[in-house]
Amino acid sequence: MAKSLPPLTWFRAFEAAARRLSFTAAADEIGMTQSAVSQHVKALETRLGTSLFTRQARGLSLTDSGRRLLPQVGAALEKLADATQGFEPKVGENLLTVATSVSVSHWIIAPKLSAFHKVHPEIAIRFLSAIWPDDFNTARADVEIRFGSEKQVGKNALLLTPNRLVALKSPKLDGNIEDLQLIEAVGTSGGWTAWGDQFGGNLNASLFADSFGMALQLAATGNGVALVSELLATHIVRSGELVRAHEGSIASQEGYYLSIDEHNPNAVHFRDWLLDLLGM
Repeated sequence: MAKSLPPLTWFRAFEAAARRLSFTAAADEIGMTQSAVSQHVKALETRLGTSLFTRQARGLSLTDSGRRLLPQVGAALEKLADATQGFEPKVGENLLTVATSVSVSHWIIAPKLSAFHKVHPEIAIRFLSAIWPDDFNTARADVEIRFGSEKQVGKNALLLTPNRLVALKSPKLDGNIEDLQLIEAVGTSGGWTAWGDQFGGNLNASLFADSFGMALQLAATGNGVALVSELLATHIVRSGELVRAHEGSIASQEGYYLSIDEHNPNAVHFRDWLLDLLGM
């Protein structure tokens, strides 16, 4: 069986670092953290069995292996970029690209999107599902809604509110939080342990989801109580599909951050509409 190729993210991290001779500059360019770029490069070096960079106090320099690999990787990435250009939608200058998670698209934007189109029928919108930094870099979006800490999402991003964690369950599910199965989204600092610290009880989740959206879906189908961002909860609670399992809430160390291309008037229109929708 043929040996699988290293992940594309490893090659992208290497190529950017090799051009910029800096992990920090490469991270800024491709939307990763400096640590992630360094780890991807190290993983590629381990996979290839050779050092690609000489790491010095004043910066990076390419080894002979790195110099040999760089032009081939650069050419391959250019070919991939060229190959995908022909698939870009051709709908004119009024195409607005919005990159965000399915959770935000499903639970915040979609329920009210028709109101935006009534005001701006001339604007076509393409939604791209994006979660990780690489997703956003590839998207080249006009509007980005990223989830993470303020440090992770970068500068000039606006925190969307409300931004606390609330406990939700199906109205058909009887019982208190202490008696029900608990659902938690992985990748967040806060969780049921933090909830127990504030409101009492030794609480541990038994169902784990990779996003708040999945946690909401699990709760909506009666699988337990989900601890999710209040930002996502607003519409689903108003619809009656879920109810608060407890009136309290706890602080969230992460949140959804909005950033746009300020030079794009359609992006400005979308931002203003979204902030008005959220009452910000």
